[in-house]
Amino acid sequence: MKWEGNRESDNVQDRRDDAGDGGGLLGGRSIGIGTLVVALIGGWLFGINPLTILGLLSGASPPAQVQQHAPAHRPPADDRMASFVSTVLADTEDVWKDVFARGGGSYQEPRLVLFRGATQTACGQGQAAMGPFYCPGDQKVYIDLGFYETLKNRLGAPGDFAQAYVIAHEVGHHVQNLLGISDKMEQMRGRVGKVDYNALSVRLELQADCFAGLWAHNAQNTRQILEQGDVEEAMNAAAKIGDDALQRGSGGAVVPETFTHGSSAQRQRWFNTGLKTGSVRACDTFSAKNL
Repeated sequence: MKWEGNRESDNVQDRRDDAGDGGGLLGGRSIGIGTLVVALIGGWLFGINPLTILGLLSGASPPAQVQQHAPAHRPPADDRMASFVSTVLADTEDVWKDVFARGGGSYQEPRLVLFRGATQTACGQGQAAMGPFYCPGDQKVYIDLGFYETLKNRLGAPGDFAQAYVIAHEVGHHVQNLLGISDKMEQMRGRVGKVDYNALSVRLELQADCFAGLWAHNAQNTRQILEQGDVEEAMNAAAKIGDDALQRGSGGAVVPETFTHGSSAQRQRWFNTGLKTGSVRACDTFSAKNL
């Protein structure tokens, strides 16, 4: 991926100097590429505490302890990985500003928070073991950069474009929040059964995958960011974090009604839909008859 020398976002906050408070569940609902159904497969794949995920899926919002942060600051200029995520975030800003403007709207940029271990969010306490996630309450994407080692070494999804896909997916959740889609999802909580809500969650996550592909499409058209093998890296990452792949990798049975993010094939298909079309309309997973 061609990223070095490109603009870096001013919307990155570095909390990696914070100690973190280390305990408790995540309150509220956060949305992320890492909030997978590990509770249902009962094992370590992302290193996610199953209790955390059960709290998320049940909508539990236990009180979170207030954590005092050191003053937010930008990452050091010589931090290569921080520069990478800052550049990817900037690129998503440029793409979504243009997309919203063409639709007669105005894009509100999210912030991206770098942290280690645990950090307080408007959704409660976030934990590195959850993987990257987006909190609608404060419109921030949270990531412990150690996740990329997990993505590469434990899940078998290396490459800088795979890493960029992760950020673009979380920004996709921010777009859903701006469009009111996330609120509609929350309104369905408690109104439908668990299986039906899981099915809606799959559509939400697949749309975020499609929005990630939409970003790549538009970034390639305007800035030619892609290098040979980049698309394959993203498709491989999408496959590795499909619900069926995670359940199969844990040694358990594949149980589609427990899916909350979509199968490997579905995640690849919707990322590719966004990549090929660059169209928000084409990413309407909620109206799609077949995922």
